[in-house]
Amino acid sequence: MTRDPSRKVFVTLRTSSRPCQWCHKILVTLAVISILNPLWQAHADVPNPIENRSTFIFYLENDLFSGTDKYYTNALKLSWISKDLEKISHDRELPGWARWIVERTPTVNKDDFLHNLALSLGQNIYTPRNITEEELIEDERPYAGWTYLSAALHSKSFQLLNTLELSLGIVGPSSHAEEVQKLVHKWTGSNEPQGWDNQLKDEPGVMLTWQRFRRILRTPVGNAFAFDAIPHAGITLGNVFTYANLGGEIRFGYNLPADFGTSLIRPGGGVACPVGMNDPRCGSNMDFGLTVFMGVDGRAVAHNIFLDGNTCKDSHSVDKNYFVADISAGVSVVYKRVKLTYTHVYRTEEFKGQDGGLFFGSISLAVTF
Repeated sequence: MTRDPSRKVFVTLRTSSRPCQWCHKILVTLAVISILNPLWQAHADVPNPIENRSTFIFYLENDLFSGTDKYYTNALKLSWISKDLEKISHDRELPGWARWIVERTPTVNKDDFLHNLALSLGQNIYTPRNITEEELIEDERPYAGWTYLSAALHSKSFQLLNTLELSLGIVGPSSHAEEVQKLVHKWTGSNEPQGWDNQLKDEPGVMLTWQRFRRILRTPVGNAFAFDAIPHAGITLGNVFTYANLGGEIRFGYNLPADFGTSLIRPGGGVACPVGMNDPRCGSNMDFGLTVFMGVDGRAVAHNIFLDGNTCKDSHSVDKNYFVADISAGVSVVYKRVKLTYTHVYRTEEFKGQDGGLFFGSISLAVTF
């Protein structure tokens, strides 16, 4: 369907009582987290910085791992996370404008925490269920691409990670999602997608994301085995996504990594770099680790451009669901300075009339060097 831009604000803000209740619960939880912030920091165990070791992370997400080709069909992301810095604004390797921003950014440049700067480049691709239909499919999600750059500031102790991230990019034909998908389908001999003429229009995108990860438990069980629990909460604001999220992850493994768990391709991700020398990627007496994990992330969604359509232009759109959850499980292997992770994800229905939830796989390769 198409939608009159003049009605966009009304449609975006329209909610039922149940979604509003979910939003209220999540926002109340975030308020409680903010209130408890001083308590958490007072008990923070700040590790010694890992000198001159940056982390590079490659992500690939695709529904091919579940034998489908629809909805959230592919995403790629490359991230670089700097070495540990005791004070980002004192690092002379940063340009002056970057130090000026860092000095004025709350929560991410505290004296009693370690810090990292992260830069990422990524692309997400979305399609309807039937990609062989050339005409507009009104009750299916729009064709859309999102290509972006992001910069994040991480502030961390062993128990706590604060992330503040700014993402800038483009939605629409200039994202070159159409060319990427058609090229990959040509290489793999898959059906050529026919409906990209109906994709969202060009629109610059901007998002500001805050995320907090808190390690509330880490318990050794003997013979180098341990388990931990890492809840998280956050909020994202922008014309691409606006939502509040809440979730967590439980892990069990041999030589359990000293990081903040598994990160999918989503705003405020990139948590796979080591925190302290007790990580198997940094310790001299251990170079192998194996971990299994389960996680969940729930989102109360106020705006999703890939379902709501363009902000100020008439475009294809569908009626979104206001509460969406990801349920995930997987395994990660650490060998020397490399961490390889596979996560299988179930995402609940994102829009009205969707043909069930979506399964997709996520692979990440993190190299600390």
